[in-house]
Amino acid sequence: MNLIDLCAGTGAFSYVFCQNNKIKCIYANDILDSAEQIYNLNHTVKLHKQDIMTIKPINIPTHDILCCGFPCQSFSIAGQQKGFDDERSNIFWKLIEIIEYHRPNIVILENVKNLKSHDNGNTFKIILESLTKLNYYVKFSILNTSDITEIPQHRERIYIVCFKDKQLYDLFDFDFSKQQNRPISQFLEQNINKKYYYTENLKVYNEIKKCVVKHIDDNVIYQYRRYFVRENKNNVCPTLTCNMGTGGHNVPLLLDDNGIRKLTPRECFNLQGFPSDFILPDISDNKLYSLAGNSVTIPVIKLIYEKIITILDRLTNHQILQ
Repeated sequence: MNLIDLCAGTGAFSYVFCQNNKIKCIYANDILDSAEQIYNLNHTVKLHKQDIMTIKPINIPTHDILCCGFPCQSFSIAGQQKGFDDERSNIFWKLIEIIEYHRPNIVILENVKNLKSHDNGNTFKIILESLTKLNYYVKFSILNTSDITEIPQHRERIYIVCFKDKQLYDLFDFDFSKQQNRPISQFLEQNINKKYYYTENLKVYNEIKKCVVKHIDDNVIYQYRRYFVRENKNNVCPTLTCNMGTGGHNVPLLLDDNGIRKLTPRECFNLQGFPSDFILPDISDNKLYSLAGNSVTIPVIKLIYEKIITILDRLTNHQILQ
């Protein structure tokens, strides 16, 4: 089967779905230079860098599976929640145009949890109706990375999986078992560059020092939320965001033997489930933080992938036996 990866970013969908010979990524798209750099370092197919709004569906190759983590800022509680009034949300209508033209067998979409409740549920209602009108059977669920994988990151995202085939739809579900998280320390690097540590030169250093008192060996991480610091009581990392490099909302902080610091870009990728051999390009930390924060979590996508493949194999074997 052929797959396309739209708004690809790091290419997490491609990375998971194309680990064997059953699925091949034939097209990936994103508008960012940083996405093109990281994607091309880690995938066989080269990313097509272009504004998706300017791409004609006829110029996208025919495919069986469409994956897209479309921009979430329009619906995120951390943003202004403009929804369909935000030009970034127009990408959804472009997706509908592409889906209607190509009619892939499976469509997988990802977005922030708040998409479901935005505008009192009206936004999500429109999304479901639009997909249903194209004769897709749609299932969706809000999945939390720290609940269903070993990754200790609180990350709630809505996943929408659409099938043309009713039989596939009936057999698919989001029933994933609860998993025990690994300690946060297992995702951290050694020999951290001093630039990641907070010093007295920081305006809010005294406040941070007063609050960040428990060592990371105690599996405790903190959140710096613009004006205050709080301990994460659930012993998982807060949701990684795209603005972590700018000192914005929800920056994770920890105390190690050398002081108080933020996560490194590689540690953020670790906490998104990327393997150690996933190559990070030589670009600014801010861009790497953004790529990591905008990515989907590798083990969550793997769970969805494995369930779909298991169902497809089951149906194929059933047809062969008949």
